[in-house]
Amino acid sequence: MSDSVSIAFLSGVLSPLACGVVTVHTGELELSTRGDTDVIDITADVQRAAADARADDGLVTTFVRGSTAAITTMEFEPGGVADLRALLDRLIPPEGDYEHNRLNQDTNSHAHQRASVIGPSEQVPLVGGRLGLGTWQQLVLIDFDDRPRQRTVVVQVIS
Repeated sequence: MSDSVSIAFLSGVLSPLACGVVTVHTGELELSTRGDTDVIDITADVQRAAADARADDGLVTTFVRGSTAAITTMEFEPGGVADLRALLDRLIPPEGDYEHNRLNQDTNSHAHQRASVIGPSEQVPLVGGRLGLGTWQQLVLIDFDDRPRQRTVVVQVIS
């Protein structure tokens, strides 16, 4: 086994470890959003990316680029989505006395704050080639910005 590490983006990466070889597969999802707390179920797309990695067991990480979007898990159904939006409106209202908006002549400070609270990534175990999610649990992308956006979600499978 070599002492060097090869790195390649959007393909497999092999790294020597004391216990064997770790493979990293990286892909990207491109999504159009409506903004304004648009919640999009990305579970099937992430499962397809994991299947493309041809791994049985490992970890799947999803990460959204940008400071006004987030990824989390939830029961993706109309009531759950409505409740999440209502909760976020109470905790971090769109209208408010935000320093970011004042200093930057902007209108989306609430989007930055919401994304910071929820976070840009989730990690899910890969078990038998399937995402190890619960029965009513989906991976979702949430776009908090106050306008439609193109979003990139990086999906990385480590096995």
